[in-house]
Amino acid sequence: MFRLICNIPSLKNSYIWMLCSLLFVPGFAMAQRVRLKDSVLSTPAQTIAYIDSLGSLPASPHWPNMDAGIFFNNLKTFTIQPFDFYEGKSTNFCAYSAITYIPLRYDPLGFAKFLIKLYLNGEAVMGNKYLNPGIRVREQAGLLKYKGVLDINHAGQMWFLTLADQFKGYLNYDRVYQPGDENRLWASTNFKKFNRMLRRLYGTNTESVGTDLVHPYFKNVYTYLRKQLDQGTVYIYLNNRKLNKKSHKRALLNFPTHYILLTDIRLLSDGNIEIVYWDYGKQALRQLSPAFLKKIIYGVTTWTFKKQRQ
Repeated sequence: MFRLICNIPSLKNSYIWMLCSLLFVPGFAMAQRVRLKDSVLSTPAQTIAYIDSLGSLPASPHWPNMDAGIFFNNLKTFTIQPFDFYEGKSTNFCAYSAITYIPLRYDPLGFAKFLIKLYLNGEAVMGNKYLNPGIRVREQAGLLKYKGVLDINHAGQMWFLTLADQFKGYLNYDRVYQPGDENRLWASTNFKKFNRMLRRLYGTNTESVGTDLVHPYFKNVYTYLRKQLDQGTVYIYLNNRKLNKKSHKRALLNFPTHYILLTDIRLLSDGNIEIVYWDYGKQALRQLSPAFLKKIIYGVTTWTFKKQRQ
């Protein structure tokens, strides 16, 4: 059976990272399409005011290796620079990073309060999911190293480890965390688990097509993605190695490896499709043929904001 791992470490090499760095486009918030029907539950200004009102936070008895000062600063960074949110090098946290866009975009104050409650109490509720991470992940948060910016993002470590511990799919046959499992199947996310996390954490207003092994059918992939993007937040489950391959001619392993957040899509005059997406804490742009885009997509999930769900 294929091992559908997000961000497989062995698939990463220097030239892929070089290509990705050349494709990063600054100013994610400017490029994100604004839908008039969108609304929010809270604003960044409200969030910063709330965080400032706290002054500081005490050490948490539930997360013994997290630094209270770093955690407190992380809360502000999430609000001021929400699209720098990054899963870390060599981890299988990409799905958790991708879905974090929703609370940062629609309810940063609610997300900050949730993280503080989880930090202080060791447990908290988001949506209709009670999150009660085990002692092994609570002891590990704050200790992850050699993960890039995630090393000094203790709030991100806590959030990612909690999600990986509390949501399980068929790939997560190893249910007990051991140091280093953030890079292994313990933290991976199959498509069904990804959609379940969205529903449980943020509501039932999701629509998805695709599977872990079989491509969804698109009569016209551009038309479908354009329509979905006009309706809500769109995630694509795809073969990331092929997406970032310099040459698309040589055959590569055919299975999905990664989740990206689609932020814009355009049909070009030469018939190719230009996609703009959030990935690895940055925004990237690629121009692909419709046939190739269809070939690398295994799943598409659309989440629609509904204010009445609060």
